[in-house]
Amino acid sequence: MKIDLIERGGYTISQRLERILNEKLSKLEKYFDDEVGVKVVCSKSAKQEKLEITVTSKGLLYRSEVTTDNMYNNIDIALPKLEKQIVRTNEKRKEIKAKGSKQENFLPFEFLEEAPEELPTIYKKKTFDLDPMLVDDARFAIERLGHDFFVFLNAETGKINILYKRKDGKFGLIDLVY
Repeated sequence: MKIDLIERGGYTISQRLERILNEKLSKLEKYFDDEVGVKVVCSKSAKQEKLEITVTSKGLLYRSEVTTDNMYNNIDIALPKLEKQIVRTNEKRKEIKAKGSKQENFLPFEFLEEAPEELPTIYKKKTFDLDPMLVDDARFAIERLGHDFFVFLNAETGKINILYKRKDGKFGLIDLVY
């Protein structure tokens, strides 16, 4: 397990905190049979301390973000969330393998009839690595993260795809041509 610790916002990771993070995160290795990458971001703003943990394995992404007044409490809250995501995903993948998963026919997304008059400003920016994954794995990521869309590198085609959840509950896949 490769653990990257990142300090932001003036927060300094102590040796004790680093040791505890390494001990507790290494317990998640039992759920994986390959190399696992973990990115831990510790930050501080005002009186709040924020812990962001992102685990990547075989193109799957697990994430937990917690903000409290104590980083050690954040660890105790974030790790059970991650473990629950990992266990749930492993169970769903086993079910799909047992049933014999088939690719669904995806419908193209619906275009807006009118463009908005004023475009909203960008108030948040995130950066993450694109790991190759299958469409089914991207569907699990949408469910785990609770997002309406997911951008990923399709392991079958080698292209960047966008998977999104439609209002009717079905999924749409955008295959970019570049």
